Amino acid sequence: MAGLFESRLLLPAQESAEEPQAEDLAARLAFRLQRLQAMRDAAANLMARNLLGRDVFERGAPEPLQVETQNVFADNLIDLLKAYAERTHRKTRHQNYTVTRLPTWSIKEAREVIERLLGTMDDWGSFDSWLAEYLADDSMRRSVTASSFTASLELAREGRIELRQDEAFKPIYMRRRTLAA
Repeated sequence: MAGLFESRLLLPAQESAEEPQAEDLAARLAFRLQRLQAMRDAAANLMARNLLGRDVFERGAPEPLQVETQNVFADNLIDLLKAYAERTHRKTRHQNYTVTRLPTWSIKEAREVIERLLGTMDDWGSFDSWLAEYLADDSMRRSVTASSFTASLELAREGRIELRQDEAFKPIYMRRRTLAA
């Protein structure tokens, strides 16, 4: 289309009302070429700008900070024990602790009770059922159980009673030992 306008510039001007004048066409063409050149310059300027993230970085987005931690223990066992003692001393400084002595049942007392019960032990009975009246007091329960068990083992070793337990953690049974005839 540009060739059509240039050829009209070479021809003599015709006085027709329909067609535009050659000077007008030349002026329009020059204006359009200037606009095209301005667009090319703007595109070149845009492409020549620094790119975000490559040439230019946003403010407020610094590179991440890498923190390297390393534990160094410079104290020895004695220092650790001192610190622990000081900490527990501070924590318990204002507390008074009194030890209440629980009543105990001696092995001798337990043996005497089992020996008294020997006359009534004709058949197998559970250990707890023989000592039921002594196990009633909760504060004495552990002591009675431990002492009685130890005393019953002594009596079994001496051959005066027999002990039996069907499975682990099941009740223990005892009876007076019968003389084999």
